[in-house]
Amino acid sequence: MLQEGAHGKWTVSSSDESTEDNSDNEKPSTSSLLHAAGGRTSGPQYPCSEARKAAHKRKASPVQFSDKSFSAETCPAEKQRPSQEGLGWCLSSSDEEPEDHKKQVHKETVKEEKNDALKEHPLNFHKDNELSENQKAEECYEAPSEAQDTWDLLNGGNPFRFFLTKVRGIKQNYNSGALHIKDILSPLFGTLLSSAQFNYCIDVEWLVRQYPQEFRKKPLLIVHGEKRESKAELLAQARPYENISFCQAKLDIAFGTHHTKMMLLLYEEGLRVVIHTSNLIAEDWHQKTQGIWISPLYPRLPQGATGSAGESETNFKSDLISYLMAYNSPALKEWIDKIQEHDLSETRVYLLGSTPGRYQGIDKEKWGHLRLRKLLKVHASSVPAQESWPVIGQFSSIGSMGADGSKWLCSEFQESLVATGSNVTTLLKCDVPIHLIYPTVDNVRQSLEGYPAGGSLPYSIQTAQKQLWLHSYFHKWSAEVSGRSHAMPHIKTYMRPSPDFQKIAWFLVTSANLSKAAWGALEKNGTQLMIRSYELGVLFLPSAFGLDKGYFHVKGKLLSESNDPATPFPVPYDLPPEQYGSKDRPWIWNIPYTNAPDTHGNMWVPS
Repeated sequence: MLQEGAHGKWTVSSSDESTEDNSDNEKPSTSSLLHAAGGRTSGPQYPCSEARKAAHKRKASPVQFSDKSFSAETCPAEKQRPSQEGLGWCLSSSDEEPEDHKKQVHKETVKEEKNDALKEHPLNFHKDNELSENQKAEECYEAPSEAQDTWDLLNGGNPFRFFLTKVRGIKQNYNSGALHIKDILSPLFGTLLSSAQFNYCIDVEWLVRQYPQEFRKKPLLIVHGEKRESKAELLAQARPYENISFCQAKLDIAFGTHHTKMMLLLYEEGLRVVIHTSNLIAEDWHQKTQGIWISPLYPRLPQGATGSAGESETNFKSDLISYLMAYNSPALKEWIDKIQEHDLSETRVYLLGSTPGRYQGIDKEKWGHLRLRKLLKVHASSVPAQESWPVIGQFSSIGSMGADGSKWLCSEFQESLVATGSNVTTLLKCDVPIHLIYPTVDNVRQSLEGYPAGGSLPYSIQTAQKQLWLHSYFHKWSAEVSGRSHAMPHIKTYMRPSPDFQKIAWFLVTSANLSKAAWGALEKNGTQLMIRSYELGVLFLPSAFGLDKGYFHVKGKLLSESNDPATPFPVPYDLPPEQYGSKDRPWIWNIPYTNAPDTHGNMWVPS
């Protein structure tokens, strides 16, 4: 069927059309594991989304760009951007994608071809072509950071305990305050007794290798949301490891996912909680922008301590236990007991989770965007001239928003984002500016990974064509402040900056993308909140860090002019965000881009 809109023309076969609310939430497919051709493997070796499988395929078998007008001397990023009218807004029929849309087991060993003319491209850091992408990702991190560096990171000048992941291929000074998963699991953080990994996309063999040798046989619980064939595949991955057990998160509402990303690390010395945004696969810890919150080391409580002992001012302990209890799983009872036995009083962030269900009465404010609304009303300071303080949402995937902003974005969701302590007046919808940050096609094309980075940005043409109104809110990805403009974001953040973008009233890092499935949607005339997925994040509020002014300063060039001694908050991207230009288009994963090469000299042909 021919479609036409602000993005040009494209064709969509009827089998591609989707009506599901959560069509872009990185949903794993669950079909055959092996390629039909004699059992040959040709996809990722772990359950993952169709978008990620397409990226995997293109890394293993690139489609080279052949237009000689793009010379070796000129970086594609610096050339004048071509008109995007013909830059791939034509979707191939799903009939032409027979086996690629099936679940497959794969260990990538295919040599990644490169365009010779672009081998010296300043963003092309993959010259060791013989190695697989996963091996190359690990090669950079054979050993964790220097012990002293990591110790200083954890105990030094980062009161927020908010970190980015290391990125290969950027200037080293931008990685000096960043962590790799091997850093997090290193003995420096504690002498591990057991651990639990909550995640969405999991490569078990890779995960085991991230643990130090001496911890690899310690009990490991993997909490996941896989079903049917995907679950069988995950369990098969773990057969060689007797120490690994599983907890399957119940997903009783259609199109929900287990999207939470958390580590529980039990040590001889205590307990640590890590809440982050990365899948447990090599690519997510290699050349993407990801966020991590790492708790202090929580000591054991003395024996005989009361039930309320070890609670923080932010109520983190009981909120974490409530979140774990929502799984209703015997496998997590042991971890709930362990948390009860530890002192979490030093925690300065608020926990903000989503769990699947339909909630009424006081339960309505326990999860999702209504939980954010309540936290802001109770704990956030009133913002002066609050209607002029915008809200920012930054994410890597987008669900169906409805026919216009009034359906969800500019009504119930915005009302939660703009809540403050003494919110005496209800702001008219969309009075407060909304800035949504999502990468453009050129952001992806010019990235360290090139077009395959778009496999982690699964916005589909089927969803995009129904909500062209949404794209007027979009802003480009730019992160010069952290050296990560070319490391595509898989991090998700939300915040309330001042009109001059020098202050923020609050900051949230979370697994939750821009979707009703993640944040919840009101039903039954506002009396019920329906959430499809598991999500988890942490909210930073100035009051919890002893700041009575009601805001954090933003780390930036102009900060030196301030006399405020308080540590600035490390927002990981550039403020103010830059709105899309007239020729910018949001990255959409399931259409081809063939008019300009990426940083590896390749095109994007997803099928």
